[in-house]
Amino acid sequence: MGNLTIQALRAVLEVRAPLLLIVVLGIVTTQVVMFCLWRLVTMVRRGTVFSDAAFRFVDIMIAAVVSASALMFLLGVVLAPGEAVAPGVVLLIGGAATVLGGIALVIVVMRSLLAPAVAREAEASHLRAELDEVI
Repeated sequence: MGNLTIQALRAVLEVRAPLLLIVVLGIVTTQVVMFCLWRLVTMVRRGTVFSDAAFRFVDIMIAAVVSASALMFLLGVVLAPGEAVAPGVVLLIGGAATVLGGIALVIVVMRSLLAPAVAREAEASHLRAELDEVI
């Protein structure tokens, strides 16, 4: 009887452990994105968002959203075999993974727009310094 309970426990852990790990890592990626977003909003409020320091937070956000997309896809792969979860749910999880990938793409595009803005801000600062010398 004791051997049967150990086998049942192992069977449950084989299914639940990957799910728990995926959920915990998903929560971590969400927190990383929220922290980076908070830092960027703080930089906007201070007027320092057009600096090289902003790229670090944007790059971290891109990595976190891509990781969340991969974790969501992995969740669908883990839940797909068997009849425990309906195929429609797995399809919805795959759709959510695709949406997260699209969000990462939008952040990449916004990063590419930030680069010329930072360069323009640096050039404007340099021109202001030259103008101050002249005056």
